[in-house]
Amino acid sequence: MRDNIEINTERLKLRPIRLEDAKAIFEYRADPVANRYQGWIPKAIDEAKDFVTNRVASEMDLFNTWFQFALIEKDSNKLIGDIGIHFFDADKKQVGIGYTLDKNYQGKGYMTEALIAAINYIFIDLDKHRITASIDPDNIKSIKLVEKLGFRKEGHFKKSFLANGQWIDDLVFAILKEEWLELNKKL
Repeated sequence: MRDNIEINTERLKLRPIRLEDAKAIFEYRADPVANRYQGWIPKAIDEAKDFVTNRVASEMDLFNTWFQFALIEKDSNKLIGDIGIHFFDADKKQVGIGYTLDKNYQGKGYMTEALIAAINYIFIDLDKHRITASIDPDNIKSIKLVEKLGFRKEGHFKKSFLANGQWIDDLVFAILKEEWLELNKKL
């Protein structure tokens, strides 16, 4: 069951998203300016409840599902963002990763801290081989973040993703388990 997973960092606790998180999720994901690079921006609290109830897997590592971690700031016990893991590979060795952070917490290292913990979990605990991240080419902060973590750009797909009624380009970044482990020996 998903509720027994908890990952702790210095400032954060990562735990599975729950229905009672819907209000907080709505509050930081509903801002269309702050979340302009996201594929999903809820218009009402009911959409956030539907997201938690119907679009997030109840168990880890189920093919063709997303598993969503809530990022809880330890000092305030406030939900400040989320990280999704997309289990798209039928062979169960590759995953995609996506993330959202409340605009009030950006630029403070929270997502770097959370992603390091999540990537360690994916590679070490789940024994995955490869992680990909799909990023809008205009999302410079996200590109810099994954590059800082050791991801490399593997592709630039022209008008390949339909978001909010517009075809947009898609950059794909990836990192292999052995690359991550080697990189972390140096940290």
